[in-house]
Amino acid sequence: MEDQNAPSPVSASTRLTPPIIPAAFFGMVLGLGGLGNAWRAASRVWGMPTLVGEVLSLLAALIWLVWMVFYVLKWISAREDALNELRHPVQAFLVVLVPIATLIASMAIAPHLHTVALIMFALGMAGQVAFSVWSVGELWQGGRHTEATTPSLYTPTVGGCYVSAIACGTFGYPEAGLLFFGAGFLSMVVLESVVLQRLMTHALPPNLRATMGLHLATPVVGSAAYLAVSDGPPDRFVQMLFGYAMLQTLVMLRLVPWLREQAFTPAAWAYTFGISAMPVAALRFVERGQHGPIAMLSLPLFVVANVIIGWIALRTLRLALTGRLI
Repeated sequence: MEDQNAPSPVSASTRLTPPIIPAAFFGMVLGLGGLGNAWRAASRVWGMPTLVGEVLSLLAALIWLVWMVFYVLKWISAREDALNELRHPVQAFLVVLVPIATLIASMAIAPHLHTVALIMFALGMAGQVAFSVWSVGELWQGGRHTEATTPSLYTPTVGGCYVSAIACGTFGYPEAGLLFFGAGFLSMVVLESVVLQRLMTHALPPNLRATMGLHLATPVVGSAAYLAVSDGPPDRFVQMLFGYAMLQTLVMLRLVPWLREQAFTPAAWAYTFGISAMPVAALRFVERGQHGPIAMLSLPLFVVANVIIGWIALRTLRLALTGRLI
């Protein structure tokens, strides 16, 4: 006879399952970690409170840890979803945000847990290189449609190599960082024409317009990368590269009404990669003795970065509190 007091079995549909997060969520780490670096630089240049930079940096590292746990669980409990993301013609290139965010998190915790940070640095750099080689190998085999050509193409070789260069400079390997900068810069030059050709002939649909944030990021993160692996006063090359970043910024401002046709989602964090790098690069110019127009822009860029990233963070928190984040 069946025991009426025995607990009923829990069906598979009612079991708690970990949220299935997209790799794009790691973009939050890039935005908050970049803003933390801006505050760290501001504390050195302007005497701003050091606590703010440390809190933002450690918050970025904490978010990296949470997303990393969920991402690993996705490969365990929802392997097909993870594989589908890796096969997707657009989303696949954002998977490299996992090792890139690992590099950002390693720099965030470096002053506090140096040995752990070094391990994360090595793993992040190796992961970025491996993914870049795999993704470029896929591109070189052809068969790609115009609709699948978006600014996400920049992420593995340009964004990944630039962040690797910054991390190399942070951990005391500037010579290795120059190799990464060269790979990232020449990849940017090559891919720029490919992406612009698509943008000028086939408009991005609203659900993909946040990837324009990656287009904005390439020259300004490149400026920060070059300054991280070079020494002495900023040379003419990096000043010209930063000038191109400012042109990109003005064009992006002109496109705001068009970009806002996409409803707010966590994809908006793609904009924060470049936005957070702007004050970082400008403040590095100031630290290195540059007192021209870039130094004059450092404070406005710092304020704007805090306002925009703060707004995106609050909108994201609202989504989380209302259960609409994932």
